[in-house]
Amino acid sequence: MGDNRQGLRPDIHALGALIQATVARAQQDSGTPHAGNTHADTLVFMGNRHQSFPTLVVQDPVLEPVDKLVWMVIMLQAGEAGTHTAFPSYEILAKKTNVASTSTIARAIAILRATRWLTLCARLRDTRGRFCGNVYALHDEPLPLADALHLDPDYMKGLRQSLAHHHARVRLVAKGVLDTIDEDIHGGIDICAQGHPLEQRIQAVEAIQQDSPRRYFAFSAKVMTRLRNGGVETSSDHQDQISKPVISQDQILNPQKSKSGSSCSSSYINTTTTKTTETKISNRPEADPPLIYPKRLSENQCELADRYLNTVTAEVRQPILDELEGRLRSEQKGMKPVYDELRFLHYLCRAANKGEFVPNLGIKVRGERIEREQAQLRHAKQQMASLVEAKRREEYRSTTSGKNPLAEIRKKLHMPVRERTEDENAGHRSK
Repeated sequence: MGDNRQGLRPDIHALGALIQATVARAQQDSGTPHAGNTHADTLVFMGNRHQSFPTLVVQDPVLEPVDKLVWMVIMLQAGEAGTHTAFPSYEILAKKTNVASTSTIARAIAILRATRWLTLCARLRDTRGRFCGNVYALHDEPLPLADALHLDPDYMKGLRQSLAHHHARVRLVAKGVLDTIDEDIHGGIDICAQGHPLEQRIQAVEAIQQDSPRRYFAFSAKVMTRLRNGGVETSSDHQDQISKPVISQDQILNPQKSKSGSSCSSSYINTTTTKTTETKISNRPEADPPLIYPKRLSENQCELADRYLNTVTAEVRQPILDELEGRLRSEQKGMKPVYDELRFLHYLCRAANKGEFVPNLGIKVRGERIEREQAQLRHAKQQMASLVEAKRREEYRSTTSGKNPLAEIRKKLHMPVRERTEDENAGHRSK
């Protein structure tokens, strides 16, 4: 999970601690045999069972019926076993939702994760490094972006990968989420700021009840308008552009118009809750120069940083990242800590767009990087020169031994060996 905890609500911290405890317990249990059966009293309720569901999940204007039904079945699974339970397998979900294809179930889970109704919090591995399951969290309303970034370390990467998903609906939903993030960034909105939950719920109710599109959690009003107006995906580089029909974005907002597919350890919470020392290089197109990110940024933050940097010209992108790295390093010298790296990056980007960005702390960072690159270049040249010299010497030895067989014969016959003159050696070397 992410390291940026500033501004997170207490219930998010509690959920994070609960997930970590679940991971530790699952990893411990994976290496120990199961205990024998124990006797316990059993209670059987003979009446009809009832379960309440959030109104929002039923009325969600983006989810299709199968997405909503999958969410409900996952919640029922948690309700039967308590807060901690095994995440139902695709086969179980398909059976309980009366869906024929497990690929439809996989698609629904991808949609729930993109819209932040479901969070993939961790991937479990045993002591040998083998994958043994995931840890999920289920929510009773879509999480704010900051909370999703904290709980799901690969959320932004997952959205980007979903743009090439084999199913058109997953691509459309993921694109809508990313377009909303870009729209907020270009609009000067702090995308990781924590809005009041009541305000978000009021916006959601208005989006459901009003005829005109409104903002709905992960989707801006502009994106909702485009979806509702029936825009279609026209990208030509997807795998199923020929074999699968293109699903219109109007079908996402009007599910009734569309047609409707391994068990792993998980954690469930039904509540409204949310680096390294190696150099990070961006995933920008090859036409752009590779960007070197500050070491402290998480993978989610690097993905968002790329989107912030899209708002400025190419020549100031690396200086901005160097300035951020210099500011983060200055904490070790007593400066006030930077609690929100992306907010500081946003400030630098706005200054660059106004022509007010002047590199300061990043100058030293850039100088150190240039010095390292020059040292690496010198080292590479030295290695190349050594290889060339070693090759030249080997060729000379091979040539000398191969072109003087008579001397070897004389030596073996114990006959006097005539030494070559300098002119003769030069003549052999020139051949």
